[in-house]
This record gives sequence, C-alpha cells and structure tokens, in this order.
Amino acid sequence: MKILALSDVECKAFYDYYMPGRFDDYDLIISCGDLKPQYLSFIVTMTRVPLLYVHGNHDERYEKIPPEGCDCIEDKLVVYKGLRILGLGGCRQYRPGAHQYTEAEMRWRIFKLKWKIRKHKGVDIVVSHAPLEGIGDGEDYAHRGFGAFLDFVDKYKPKYWIHGHVHMNYNLDNVREREYNGTKVINAYERYVLDIPQPEITPTAKTGDIDYSYYK
Repeated sequence: MKILALSDVECKAFYDYYMPGRFDDYDLIISCGDLKPQYLSFIVTMTRVPLLYVHGNHDERYEKIPPEGCDCIEDKLVVYKGLRILGLGGCRQYRPGAHQYTEAEMRWRIFKLKWKIRKHKGVDIVVSHAPLEGIGDGEDYAHRGFGAFLDFVDKYKPKYWIHGHVHMNYNLDNVREREYNGTKVINAYERYVLDIPQPEITPTAKTGDIDYSYYK
C-alpha cells in the first residue's frame, strides 16, 4: 500500500504544475495540516482514493471553506483496507485561536479515544500536526511536541506516526524519519511517500472503503 502524506507547504508538482496521472500510484492520501483547503480539494478531485486530514494551527479557515471531498479524522479511528488510522490534529496552545491545546487537553483527547483503540485492538498509524516531544520538534514553545504523544507510543505502539508543523528548513539538522520505541516517526513536510505491506483485512474493515461506522 502506497500512502502520500502532505503537510504545511503546497507541492508545486501537485498543484501549479500538475500533470494527469500524478496520483495514480497512491492508495491513500493523508494531510497533517496547515494546507489550503483549495489545494486538498483539488488533489482529491484528481484522485480515486480517499484524502484524510487533521487540522493544523492555521486551519481556522476550514470553518468557512472546508476541503471539499476530504474526510476529517480529528479524534476518530478509521479503518481503510485493514489499516487502522487515528487522527490528533492541532499543536501546543501559544496564542488565542482554534486547534491549539494544552498538554492536559491533549491527554484528555487521547483518553477519550481509549475504548475505540481497544475495540480495534490497537492502531497502525497516528496522524497528527504536532510532533512528539523531543522527537523532531522545535526549540520554541509553539513548535514543541506533546509529551502525551510519547506516552501514547509507549502504551499502544503504533507502527507509524506521521506529523507536520516543523518545516524541514527550520533547522539544517532536521531529518524526515526518526524512531521512538519501535514506532517510525515521519515528518510529512510538503510531501512524503510511505510504502507499506498491505494489511490483513479484518472483520471490522470494509475492503476498499473507509469504515464510516467507526467515525463516531
């Protein structure tokens, strides 16, 4: 299964210089936030696969102009082709505005997802905007990751954690991929392609579709 992850900066090859067939190889597209809604709407229009997204700290605009045709997975666990995907958007609260959380608020969000994770016997991919604390995050408060994410990995051990928020050009030492306690942590800045084995289809997953019964 080939997954295209996007975040923070629009890729000109996917928008300004788009060519037909650009997305043909992908099975799923994921946005980690801070992308123009028109950009996401354009991409999903040019594909035949779902586009799942969480909010970044600059996505208050989605309230007026949502990315049409895309599926928000904030605080949800969805199953797509056997892959269990959980969404936790937003970043640390550093100014007035939406999609920002204190450490305690993020921990409460995670706590409320406990029964969904247990019902599905775990999670394969977590999609967030903010990074894990100390794992590829920034030194300034606004770009610091959440400690709650570290505890999540320690407890549930997802295979992959995909985030945005920290631009690759913020620091010359930034790298795309890291690992924490067996979880591959990926910075999806602009674009990243994740190629993984096709998961085994479980009885709770609908082959070829998002299982909408697990959105709530």
